[in-house]
Amino acid sequence: MKTNKLFISGKHAAREALQYAPHAVTRVFVSRDFKDAEISKLIADARIEKSPLSEGEMRADLKGNQSSQGIVVQVSLVSLTLPLEKYLEQAEISPKTALVLLDGVQDPHNMGAIIRSAAAFGASAVLIPGAKQSPVTAAVIKSSAGMAFQLPLVSVISSAMALQTLKKKGFKAYALAAGKQDVAAAEFKSPSVFVLGNEGIGLEKSVRALCDETLSIPMHVEAESLNVAASAAVALYSWSKRHPEALQF
Repeated sequence: MKTNKLFISGKHAAREALQYAPHAVTRVFVSRDFKDAEISKLIADARIEKSPLSEGEMRADLKGNQSSQGIVVQVSLVSLTLPLEKYLEQAEISPKTALVLLDGVQDPHNMGAIIRSAAAFGASAVLIPGAKQSPVTAAVIKSSAGMAFQLPLVSVISSAMALQTLKKKGFKAYALAAGKQDVAAAEFKSPSVFVLGNEGIGLEKSVRALCDETLSIPMHVEAESLNVAASAAVALYSWSKRHPEALQF
């Protein structure tokens, strides 16, 4: 059974959540001797309820010898993510818009690394299907280095339905797999969506069929293929070279 509650420990994660996504933080668990002026101010400014740390530390997603550093934040996944329709209503779509669509990425560390790369190279959002896909977990948040609180996470019913909607909005869809087009040679003149498949089987045929182009990453003939997170980083870097304005803040 899926839960809407996510419990994340540590000062760094708490600071990122409270600073960039306070609307998604429903409760904060703190120790009696917790001292961090910046975090305490963020909690007070957001008027978030505080509870004893022991209640937060007992949650299942904190098992594994993690150090809470005296603070645990409870996050609402429903509040953290946006439905695709709502995201598109408020987004400014242009040729410098890039999205990342996940299609069966199972490893939460890969998922977190992809979110981190998407933020680093100027992508506007990461789209996450509700099935056959790793959900947002504490491990995803940690692997994203907190970027999951800064970059919009968009929920979609399925990858195929998301692609159909995005293509009607003028997006060009790029599959990352073995193909004729070198990712470094792609011009990315239209709004772009990069589609990333499962670590083992790649993209589903129905999803790949909806993509406009398949991009490949040239590699040494004796080297093994890159994993999905590394491939995403290379592709997004190549896109950012065509759109350096996306890196200006």
